[in-house]
Amino acid sequence: MQNQTDQITWRDGDVPVSTRFDDPFFSLENCMAETQHVFLDGNDLPARFARGFRIAELGFGTGLNLLVAWDAWDRAGITGPLHFTSFEAFPMTPDDMARAHQAFPAFDGKRDALAAAWQGKGGVIELPGLRAEIVEGDARLTLPAWQGQADAWFLDGFSPAKNPELWAPELMLEVGAHTAPLGTAATYTAAGFVRRGLDAAGFEVERTTGYGRKRHMTGARMPA
Repeated sequence: MQNQTDQITWRDGDVPVSTRFDDPFFSLENCMAETQHVFLDGNDLPARFARGFRIAELGFGTGLNLLVAWDAWDRAGITGPLHFTSFEAFPMTPDDMARAHQAFPAFDGKRDALAAAWQGKGGVIELPGLRAEIVEGDARLTLPAWQGQADAWFLDGFSPAKNPELWAPELMLEVGAHTAPLGTAATYTAAGFVRRGLDAAGFEVERTTGYGRKRHMTGARMPA
């Protein structure tokens, strides 16, 4: 799956939709508020931020989650960079990402800095207060080979009904194996098989209130 990009169509001129998975890349409502609710609040961030904090993510997409987390980190005033690792099989082209970013706020220049640094492929991006690594390829292969651990996971693949591979129990086991003690995970989905997969991976799992019209989401914590 190396060096493959996702073909994008545009809904209402602004919202990118994956033709491969027939699913939008971000919420059709308030995408920033949803990211804040699901991935920051769902991982008890920024309260848990500390020097050297590590976020890992399944599904980089437009980079929205990175921007929201990076902005929260910057506002928290933590010394040193936020470490952010994202696993992405089908990276966006630079032109598509730049177009998608027009739906986002500027984040004090972070949006445009990320777009300028994005090459449409995996690699390391170092910007003020951020060290991001985008691992390109099928996460079922790349995550087991990863040597890192995360303090918080953003599980943000396309819908489990349309992208089941990124939610498979075997992959959730790898998420658990790459989570630090007392680390957390959060996702917008409350699908039963996803919660069971996280439970089998060693997490303490709970169904919590979702964002907007989504009644429920999932939060998880790894015991000490």
